[in-house]
Amino acid sequence: MSSAYIIANVTVTNPAQYEEYKKWSSAAMQAHGAQVCTRGGKVDVLEGDWQPDRVVILKFPGLEAAHAFYNSSEYGKARTARQGAAIMRMVAVEGV
Repeated sequence: MSSAYIIANVTVTNPAQYEEYKKWSSAAMQAHGAQVCTRGGKVDVLEGDWQPDRVVILKFPGLEAAHAFYNSSEYGKARTARQGAAIMRMVAVEGV
């Protein structure tokens, strides 16, 4: 079985409210065994015109686990808390 990653680019529009999202999303990550690879670290653009804001990369044992995390009630609480606090762009990618 190959690993999978959730990769997100987040534009935070309400930092105070976003803290509530981070609390709930951290609990969901822990409940679903997500390995945090990066969560908002410094970004250096090496090529192209992509200017990401806050990059988050989570590792899972496979795509099924990544989807289970995203569709879980735990992460649902985080998504609700994030409404109006950020613009989220998120993909699940199969790894090797």
